[in-house]
Amino acid sequence: MLTVTHDRFRLAEVFTIARGSRTHADVVTVSLLRDGASGRGECVPYARYGESIDSVRREIEALATGIGREALQDVLPAGAARNAVDCALWDREAKRAGKRVWELAGLTAPGPLVTAFTLSLDTPDKMEAAARRHAARPLLKIKLGTPDDMPRLEAVRRGAPDTRIIIDANEGWSAEVYAELAPHLIGLGVAMVEQPLPAGDDGMLGEIARPLPVCADESCHDRASLPALKGKYDMVNIKLDKTGGLTEALALRDAARADGFGVMVGCMVGSSLAMAPAVLVAQGADIVDLDGPLLLAEDRDPPLIYDEQGVHPSTAALWG
Repeated sequence: MLTVTHDRFRLAEVFTIARGSRTHADVVTVSLLRDGASGRGECVPYARYGESIDSVRREIEALATGIGREALQDVLPAGAARNAVDCALWDREAKRAGKRVWELAGLTAPGPLVTAFTLSLDTPDKMEAAARRHAARPLLKIKLGTPDDMPRLEAVRRGAPDTRIIIDANEGWSAEVYAELAPHLIGLGVAMVEQPLPAGDDGMLGEIARPLPVCADESCHDRASLPALKGKYDMVNIKLDKTGGLTEALALRDAARADGFGVMVGCMVGSSLAMAPAVLVAQGADIVDLDGPLLLAEDRDPPLIYDEQGVHPSTAALWG
């Protein structure tokens, strides 16, 4: 039996990026019961990729009863719908076998991971105040992608003078803006920039110097994305809602490393159920950005544990 629900989680505060603001995380939850074993998965439909809660629900509800993970990869495209079902199937397999997903996948036992904490887009003064509140965190991610990025970044650096910083331009720059800003960003101690140019219009990244490492986000979905990224990007951001689940995410991670890319593992704004499988993919990653639950005012029960060591692997009661 396959059950699909729309769940909402209140955010701790309004979350803003260059594309807009939100007060809730809207997710689709899949519950799969078969042969006495049950599994769950969560996805976050993303309008940037033509997805909505309703469209994702329709994709999932149209699946044949009893579909397995292998067949699923061919029936649904990479995206949110396949992610939720794929992760639910992994969870069910683990519950049925009395093992953890990492064991079934042939992975080593996972451990806690230091994760970025994201500061949403705001005025420089408010971003400086937010950075000051979170200055003890080892890694901050700053949402940018506007004509007024430098004052915001300078404000964040004042608020958190010793913290490692990465930035996400959300496709908001041009090659000229990147080339102009890169030296200043390096001077401010920025370690990496995500997706500075629009996906599909990023060819110039292969023709200009990249003194500040560039990570592909919207330009990288699954393994089929990799050939077009060579020479343009230094890293790829793996998100399960883009890969279509844990199965492809693990394969993409291995293929990206084999092709010489650095690996970042990120997330949409979702609950601990969405982060749990991503924690397995993120083992050994160069950058981990799995802070979704830290942005929520409410979460799954039981939630993932976040402490001074970072985000911990899930218990079997949550997932996997």
